[in-house]
Amino acid sequence: MLQTFNRSFRTAAWLGWQVESNWTDPLLFFAFSVLKPVSSVLILVFMYHAVAGAGSDAPIYAYIFLGNAFYIYVGAVMAGTSYAILDDRERYRTLKYLYIAPIAMPMYLLGRAVARFVVGTLAVVITLLVGIFFLNVPVNLLTVDWPLFGLTLALGIICLSFMGLALGAWTLTIRNEPWFLGDAVAASLYLFSGAIFPITLLPGWLQPLAYGLPVTYWLELLRRATLGPNAAAFPTFAAWSNGQLLAALTGLTLAFGLLAALAFRFFDRLARERGLIDAQSNF
Repeated sequence: MLQTFNRSFRTAAWLGWQVESNWTDPLLFFAFSVLKPVSSVLILVFMYHAVAGAGSDAPIYAYIFLGNAFYIYVGAVMAGTSYAILDDRERYRTLKYLYIAPIAMPMYLLGRAVARFVVGTLAVVITLLVGIFFLNVPVNLLTVDWPLFGLTLALGIICLSFMGLALGAWTLTIRNEPWFLGDAVAASLYLFSGAIFPITLLPGWLQPLAYGLPVTYWLELLRRATLGPNAAAFPTFAAWSNGQLLAALTGLTLAFGLLAALAFRFFDRLARERGLIDAQSNF
């Protein structure tokens, strides 16, 4: 088991980092990693001030900023797993060789997402620091509930990994324009998970969907851990305790873990039967 883990997860993590970072020199890679998240959050901040007309002391300002900052992980971890399938099948055309190698494919795919997690973490940290020191986001690093923050972040990353594994397995069976899938799902979750506005603003018939997404509870807990008492100003989960939110997030994480296992088994078998392991789309 340990040898399989080393061959699958650790090797895939190293490979993923090489793929993500070796396209340019380290200085340019770092500059790109810094400028991309900062520019995106600046756009959101300027839109907030132009449309809302409120200052940075309004509770919704921190709500929007933190939701946007932590949401970087969704695209990095969840979509990163599906892109690993597409990279190996479409760009490098090595997926068929990986299937006959002595590795565990689910572990390999999760390992490939590690590099995007590292890059995403760098983007999140930089975005938060810029917000705290230059954009007046009311976060005091000395009062952050770090145990709650660490536990919530870990649960969320695990859940996003499971979601990415299921999404990656699905892309095995798609031949036409499979590259849009990761971005499409990430964009949908951005709208329905309360990343930039409370889900109570959604139409009533869409709110049950938002309450069924683990990202919704994950972002709420991260805001509470980061802002402390100030998070009480957000009414979406005002009646929920931290324990109830953690229970919901844990339950959904376990559910998506089971879903990922079943989805990978189903789509993997389907791709083998249809000869799609080494298929080429219109890439």
